Amino acid sequence: MVQTLYFTAEREAAIRDRPARDLDAEAVRVETAVSAISAGTELLIYRGDAPEELVADEELDALSGDLTFPLSYGYAAVGTVVDTGSAVADDWRGRRVFAFNPHETSFTAPVSAVVPISQTMDTETAAHLPSVETAVNFALDGQPRVGERVVVYGAGTIGLCTTSVLASFPLAELVVVDPVEQRRALAKRFGADRAVAPGDEIGFADREPDGADLVYELSGNPEALDDAVGTVGYDGRIVVGSWYGTNRADLGLGGRFHRDRTTIESSQVSTIAPELRGRWSNERRLETALEHLDDITTDALVYDRVPFASAPEAYRRLDEHRPPGGIILTY
Repeated sequence: MVQTLYFTAEREAAIRDRPARDLDAEAVRVETAVSAISAGTELLIYRGDAPEELVADEELDALSGDLTFPLSYGYAAVGTVVDTGSAVADDWRGRRVFAFNPHETSFTAPVSAVVPISQTMDTETAAHLPSVETAVNFALDGQPRVGERVVVYGAGTIGLCTTSVLASFPLAELVVVDPVEQRRALAKRFGADRAVAPGDEIGFADREPDGADLVYELSGNPEALDDAVGTVGYDGRIVVGSWYGTNRADLGLGGRFHRDRTTIESSQVSTIAPELRGRWSNERRLETALEHLDDITTDALVYDRVPFASAPEAYRRLDEHRPPGGIILTY
């Protein structure tokens, strides 16, 4: 039997037993060591704010169902291969691997769908691979340029990973906006030049040209998108990486936006932008993310480590409070 975390109803989660799946010839069986909770997306599901008719993820076999309760969800599992299918080389046994798989004690996956983890990489660090891959995707879509002023709304795990990736560009200034003081401190640690609270002066109004060149909205708060519209300058770009689920954004588009030729673009890691697919594949993006992952101190991203048996309580804590970091489930 396998123990799997299920979202069973609005603000309810439970661990249930299910039979282990058969091992196909080209698959491996993995015993999970850790998995990371993606607080933004998973809290939308936990709170019942995700559109139920939407497929969980069209690109991942492990998340092929829709978002109706009950469902298992998650995509940041790291563990050890304990068994292999008849067509898989024996040397896969004992390897540590990453997989886009829900939270459960063990799972099977095609060998082509798991990512071997180098001996030098910590297991918890590997669990942050999806966050860094998302950050790389945001950089590809936003196309930050030398000397630009860039603002990131949101200093959760995704926002901090994105800040780290953006800090590697020769920007004029990188500013992060977040209401939590501890997160603002982390943002500066991850490479932001400044970190301010919502409503504070960002400081671009008196410069020529005024406003930010590029703004990322990664807070998960629809109200922040309206702030982003007010922050970007003429001919500026806004990249929306947040998923609001069924929550709606109220935007003031009757002022400068009407004349400023502002671009608002959605960015989501499931696909690569059409104009980049000639040279960028999912494999290349993942390899780039692994390189950046080596440069990130992921310990700073972890607020707590919770035994898998206590996972339902971890979601209650995330829902009721706004911790400065993420939660790792240990098995």
